[in-house]
Amino acid sequence: MTQANTPNPAPVTVLGLGDMGRALAGAFLAAGHPTTVWNRSPGKGEDLVSRGAVRAASAEEAVRASGLVVVCLVDYDASDALLEPLAGALEGRVLVNLTSDTPARSRQAAAWAEKHSLAYLDGAIMVPVDVVGSAEALVFHSGDRAAYEAHEATLKALGEPATFLGEDHGLAAAYDMAMLDFFYGAMGGLVHAFALARAEGIDGASLAPYLNTIAGILPPIAAYTAVEVDSRDYVAEGANLAMMTAGVDHILHTAKDHRLDVSQLSAIKGIADRAIAKGHGRESWSSIVEVLAAEH
Repeated sequence: MTQANTPNPAPVTVLGLGDMGRALAGAFLAAGHPTTVWNRSPGKGEDLVSRGAVRAASAEEAVRASGLVVVCLVDYDASDALLEPLAGALEGRVLVNLTSDTPARSRQAAAWAEKHSLAYLDGAIMVPVDVVGSAEALVFHSGDRAAYEAHEATLKALGEPATFLGEDHGLAAAYDMAMLDFFYGAMGGLVHAFALARAEGIDGASLAPYLNTIAGILPPIAAYTAVEVDSRDYVAEGANLAMMTAGVDHILHTAKDHRLDVSQLSAIKGIADRAIAKGHGRESWSSIVEVLAAEH
């Protein structure tokens, strides 16, 4: 993204210059936005200053430099501690918190902003630092719709399109948690697959090309699983839950034979068995969603 893409670029402030904070500030600079930066500890952001960013002497000075203030820290304990004494300086500005934490913490921060009559957006960055600012960058926003619409053009510097999910401030974090739930579960399965292959004398490079077969079928699986969990209609076409659970059992026994850690596989098998015991055996794999919530 270049300055030519953003007519009359608005000033923006970035608080926090960790890896992601520097990437955010760099994306704003690349889009031509006058960018003020601040970090609690000195020595970060020299590259940004060399590109034209202004380093503020204090967090308050940084906040007062722009109408849009973006904060990105390690967690909400850190952002809460930073923002609490800045409530007065933030008045009349839009605060966008791109710190990663839970939906509950996002809503708590929104309640704090409402108490101080501050325009507040919560967000989640769904890509690595090297993707921020590109057309492939997915960044979620939720909260104050008017604030989002007023600064949408600036926020698009981080990734197009900037995605507004709704006025519940916890939505961005909720999408983040759900997507990372899938990611880390998949990554755990991926590494375990390589461990099982190694135990069988198969090197990773030999297995990897064939894993694309699995990866390639995931998008349509995600689409029809969404339909099933929303409709609660779990009609099995092909393999049903009972048949697929038998397959999990085969993997579990193979892993146990090689004395591999089977905690993830055992948890999957346990959940599937519980769903079968509840009468979902003839339904699709998606039906296990019905036993994931704690029983009351």
